[in-house]
Amino acid sequence: MSVSPVPDPALRPLSGPAALPARPALLSWISAVEAPTIALILVCSALWMAATALHTHWLAWPVVALLLVLHSSLTHEVVHGHPTPNQGLNAALVFPAVGLFVPYERFRDMHLAHHQDAQLTDPYDDPESNYLDPAVWETLSWPMKALLRANNTLAGRILLGPAIGLTLFFASEIKAMLRDERMVQRAWALHLLGLVPVCAWLWWWGVPLLGYLAAAYFAMGVLKIRTFLEHRAHEAVRARSVVIEDRGPLAFLFLNNNLHAVHHCAPAVAWYRLPALYRERRERVLEMNGGYRYRSYGEVFLRYFWRRKDPVAHPLMSGQEPER
Repeated sequence: MSVSPVPDPALRPLSGPAALPARPALLSWISAVEAPTIALILVCSALWMAATALHTHWLAWPVVALLLVLHSSLTHEVVHGHPTPNQGLNAALVFPAVGLFVPYERFRDMHLAHHQDAQLTDPYDDPESNYLDPAVWETLSWPMKALLRANNTLAGRILLGPAIGLTLFFASEIKAMLRDERMVQRAWALHLLGLVPVCAWLWWWGVPLLGYLAAAYFAMGVLKIRTFLEHRAHEAVRARSVVIEDRGPLAFLFLNNNLHAVHHCAPAVAWYRLPALYRERRERVLEMNGGYRYRSYGEVFLRYFWRRKDPVAHPLMSGQEPER
């Protein structure tokens, strides 16, 4: 599946490899390998094995959850063609389905569809949209509306978001498999295969399944912090993606995807190059995204932990003025 980012000439020079003189194919392949990402995948895998093996210590559980967050961010890198030129090898590097819930191929296909930037936030065409069609919203019962309104606060998104998202995702996947959609069936077959070594490892070390499921759920809750306000409803396509100028632990766990407007304009840029690209082109990026910016995740927590940022019904589809 191809990706159609909104190109920006000011970002293009760093959005892909620079022109290099011709060299033997093997040397060219080796030079394209991203050592920082390879190293981080190996470290993440080793720490996951160590933390699960040491699960009897209570401190191991939050470590496991945070490693699952990091593994998800590394999987996102793989979806965008990192860390080697061979995508099959890249997928193999994150193959064990340690996050349990979402098949790699389904995440890949939905996320690349999400990168069709002209469709960002569309309730039908953007698989990662948190908005609903206003006509659908009006048909919902008041308890469901209350639940979805709570889900639009940061606290609700962290606590309720994984359950709501997984329920809708599983329902959609079951319908697709019943329609005999082979790509979906294949993705789930591979996912179940990927669960085998994970479950075998957990069984070998006596890791309680409920504890691990809780850690995986908590990891999804942490990931919801990143996705909470990544995109807003806005008439201008380039103004829909956020920049959060955070350099703390969450920025690392999200592999700098808090610089989300930069990522959408230059999706081929590796995670460790995004901060430099943003520093060099900051004024251009903020002009491009209409100043949709926060100083840190601390600011996001203070402003939205108990407060809704967005309506559930897509404001541009209903003719409302979107929140700024």
